[in-house]
Amino acid sequence: MLTNIPWLTVVVFLPLFASLAIPILPRSGSRVIRWYTLGICMLEFLLITYISYYKFQVDSKSIQLLEIFSWVNSINFHWSLGIDGLSMSLVILTGFVTTLATSAAWPITRNTRLFYFLMLIMYGGQIGLFVSRDILLFFFMWELELIPVYLLLCLWGGKRRLYSATKFVLYTAGGSVFLLLAALILGFYGNEAPSFDMQESMYKSYPLSLEILIYVGFLIAYAVKLPIFPFHTWLPDTHGEAHYSTCMLLAGVLLKMGGYGLIRFNLELLKNAHFLLGSWMMLFGAIQIVYASLISMSQRNLKRRIAYSSISHMGFVIIGIGSFTDAGINGAILQMISHGLIGAALFFLAGTCYDRTRTFLLDQLGGIAVKMPKFFTMFSIFSLASLALPGMSGFVSELLVFLGVVTSTTYPFPFKTGITVLGAIGTVLTPIYLLSMLRQLFYGYKFFQKSDPYSIDPSPRELFILICFFLPILSIGLYPNLVLPIWSTKIPDFLLPYQDITL
Repeated sequence: MLTNIPWLTVVVFLPLFASLAIPILPRSGSRVIRWYTLGICMLEFLLITYISYYKFQVDSKSIQLLEIFSWVNSINFHWSLGIDGLSMSLVILTGFVTTLATSAAWPITRNTRLFYFLMLIMYGGQIGLFVSRDILLFFFMWELELIPVYLLLCLWGGKRRLYSATKFVLYTAGGSVFLLLAALILGFYGNEAPSFDMQESMYKSYPLSLEILIYVGFLIAYAVKLPIFPFHTWLPDTHGEAHYSTCMLLAGVLLKMGGYGLIRFNLELLKNAHFLLGSWMMLFGAIQIVYASLISMSQRNLKRRIAYSSISHMGFVIIGIGSFTDAGINGAILQMISHGLIGAALFFLAGTCYDRTRTFLLDQLGGIAVKMPKFFTMFSIFSLASLALPGMSGFVSELLVFLGVVTSTTYPFPFKTGITVLGAIGTVLTPIYLLSMLRQLFYGYKFFQKSDPYSIDPSPRELFILICFFLPILSIGLYPNLVLPIWSTKIPDFLLPYQDITL
């Protein structure tokens, strides 16, 4: 009886339809709305877990659970969904992080009806993007994120929330224009009737100049979302002003949309252009690692320091995708998963710190370890995970990326050496700014001398959220095969360049 259920359509529409019931829920208080939203998120995550264990076959590397329904026949626009290992891993990450972010938003009491409505819309849009197999549907889900994030920033952000929200919209909408143009060229080229099916586009042959043009269009859009230097400046402002539950969704899921797009489109569909431009991508990724690390060291704001740390860690994703090796690409995917967990946990800790101290400025803090030893312990653990301590997930992902670079046969030895050296410099700078952050937060005397009744250790709810993040980070670090087989595979022949691509 369960074999004919369109499971992917169900998991996309469940949060969207559930959000429509929020306006009619009882108006007696926000408690009912919170529990309702958390229940929907947990139900969605259970469905995702059921699909991953009982419907998804890890041994098969093809697209599974394919669902195709006609939508706009005049342009062959279909509701086309399907999953492979890459999609499945990011769908699981989305469900996990969103459920914990919903629980993290518990203290919000102002206009909770709209807040949780927007979170469910984001949930459905993010799942829809990762399972889309139609290029226009992918673009539709990409745009669905824009308005919820803008409103979450505007209504529940900090003092400069309007500036950061406007900057986010301008950057994202500007990138979306290039995404749409590239998608239209991809769909209309070479066919009497347009075709936006990703599987068909994978086997098309394009003139090299046109392929490079399409590649650059997609790259600009994904460079904004990932973000890639120098399209990154919206992210520190956005993270600095957003509520920490929104930051968890941004760091845990939204940034991964850019990395997913790079792999799904630039690597899979435009292999020749990627072969030519991959070296530039790796170069910008290596520069980004060092640049963001240096900028992070100078940040006095706790959330902005973590934000620049995120930018630095995303540099490893860019390098891995550009390496054109099995280890590099697998490491890039694992880095997205790892950073999604670690980054979301760090922003949650930063937010709970602000709830108690009412400041994000590091030079106004100090001595918190005495007042909040559990908070100190958890913050130290996730900071060590972020600097790629062996035994944590970040260590495995960055190690795979480095292995991908040094074993690559695509690039000459001097270039690989330069990328490796820049990446190594970034790994040295990371503990400097993270351990400095811990020192300013927890040691010294400034905040310790203040009489603050709100300086209490995390509540059981907050500890539960942190432990939920810690367990997969530790498990993946100790046993990477827990998740690697989901997507790990050798680069198929159809991803290798199929013509002489000298310019």
